[in-house]
Amino acid sequence: MSKVENIIIDHNKTLFEEHGFNSITESFVKNDVSLHIIKKIMFMKRKLVSIFILSILLITAYYGCAKISAPTGGLKDKTPPVVLKCVPENGTVNFSGNRFEVTFDEYVQLEKINDKFMVSPPMKKKPKVVIRGKSVVTEFEDELKDSTTYTFYFQDAIRDLNEANIYENFQFVFSTGPVLDSLSVTGHVFNSLNLEVPEKVQVLMYNELADTAVERQIPDYIALAGEDGYFRFDNVRTGKYRLYALVDGDNSRNYNLSDEEFAFRVEPVEVTPERSYIEVVPDTASKKPEIKKPEIPLDRKSEYSLILFKALLKNHYLTSSARPEKYKLVYTLSLPPGEMKFDFSIPGTSEDKYFLERSRNNDTLKVWITDSTLFSQPQIETLVTYPSTDTLGVTGYKTDTIPVRYIAPRAPRVARAKKAVLSIESSLSSGTLKPGQRVLFNSPTPFGKPDTSVIRLYEVVEKTRKKLSFELYRDTSRATRYYMKATLTPGKRYQFIADSAAFTDIYKLSTDSTGYTFTVKDPESYSKLTLNINNFEGNRIIQLLDKSEKVLRQVQMTKPGKVEFALLEVGSYRIRAISDKNGDGKWTTGDFSTLTQPEPVTYYPTEIELRTNQYVDQDWVLKEINFKDGKLRA
Repeated sequence: MSKVENIIIDHNKTLFEEHGFNSITESFVKNDVSLHIIKKIMFMKRKLVSIFILSILLITAYYGCAKISAPTGGLKDKTPPVVLKCVPENGTVNFSGNRFEVTFDEYVQLEKINDKFMVSPPMKKKPKVVIRGKSVVTEFEDELKDSTTYTFYFQDAIRDLNEANIYENFQFVFSTGPVLDSLSVTGHVFNSLNLEVPEKVQVLMYNELADTAVERQIPDYIALAGEDGYFRFDNVRTGKYRLYALVDGDNSRNYNLSDEEFAFRVEPVEVTPERSYIEVVPDTASKKPEIKKPEIPLDRKSEYSLILFKALLKNHYLTSSARPEKYKLVYTLSLPPGEMKFDFSIPGTSEDKYFLERSRNNDTLKVWITDSTLFSQPQIETLVTYPSTDTLGVTGYKTDTIPVRYIAPRAPRVARAKKAVLSIESSLSSGTLKPGQRVLFNSPTPFGKPDTSVIRLYEVVEKTRKKLSFELYRDTSRATRYYMKATLTPGKRYQFIADSAAFTDIYKLSTDSTGYTFTVKDPESYSKLTLNINNFEGNRIIQLLDKSEKVLRQVQMTKPGKVEFALLEVGSYRIRAISDKNGDGKWTTGDFSTLTQPEPVTYYPTEIELRTNQYVDQDWVLKEINFKDGKLRA
């Protein structure tokens, strides 16, 4: 009898004794109870025993199965795939086929192969890359050039199937001639203004030295810059080349769109035998050269820097026309018109039915229609005259008839229509002002003349109020903005009160009563940053940036010295210096047509953290170029 059965029988015996089955049976017999009843009791006893035995067996089977099938764990597979063989071999010379196959020691997958796979020199038709079993097969249709080394870049697209372990920077190389080219070109590419690296930057090399080659033909060599901007060409032959970088907007591998980010070197690069960074060792078994995977150290060599920029638009045209509100029309130009005109009219409508608001550069025109019978129309025919550049590059005037439509949104159902009011915003709503900060009021529609008789400004001292004089004046370029001029003292408390209808707009809407209590903060509660800047000649623009690199303030310098940024809030800041070569007081981008590079910038290498009431005095020796956070040093 098994050990489990003995345990069950012993447990069963104990259970019946605990419930008094023996004594109950004896009692029934002594009292001449019917044998039928005794048999029924015994049947119940056997049934209970069966249920108990079955339960034990089920529990034992469950835990036994769980114990057998439970995962044992173990180390996670972190090993990348291993190449077992290549057909033909990697590094083959005198290649004449149209395919190659790479077999791994395990099943693999291709991650974003269309984005990551590249061939250098490029092929007109992209090769086809597929998985067949444990092999990656690459087939191509292009006719191969004579005596040319081809490099197929897979980057990190090849990964194992189970854990997605990456085979880093796999390359397959062959030559259609008797030797493999083995020279290299390296460098970095970065954005000209913020020194960051955009995604999908292609680096191009041409042995055609004419500047127009990059605009009309595919390159001889192509590579992708990494996340840190580093690029590297291997298997390059001796010679002189033009070097470019491009964020390709139309996948043409040409710089053919004016809004593409582009970089160029003015002088050609010369590739000589001294620039061989790949060790070629003989394979004694096959007597064919074997390409060793380049070992790229963290401080890898970087020969050339490429500075990406977007060229300024040169063509004049109307970029947009819109009617965002029934009474508001907006027209924008690609470029400020300069001395040329930018005019608007509504045929058959007098000019007193609307008025125009122009931007500072006159490249945006806002039209505010004041006649309700006119702006109630769903479509208005407008006439716009503006500068336009034709296909020959000649700029003249163009007049367009432009219909503008407005479809009013369906009004929500309300029990009772509310009276429309003018909602304005003010810098007073924050409750505090910086010393010298202007008080402004913004409206969604052009202001009418404020009623200053129902507007009061008080200085509050404990429980008393002292009335102050003030003046309201409109922004010269924005009809939707008013400023308040008043003498406000740091550290004091004030109250601004405007009764109903103090502010109105040109559509006769008026404000509800409004009140603000505010203080002007003490200058001592702010921080100050002083920079002692030296080691430069010519014009410099020093910019104070927030963490998102928005320009907060800037100062122009013509010689080394001190720059002060006062009244700074607690937080982190960056400092950028622009070499203002043309002296126009702003950063200027590059122009390939004149071989003009963008104006150089350099950063203070780290963020500057300011705390409350902190005064920081920092020396800064300017370099030609300095990157943020020390990620890359010139």
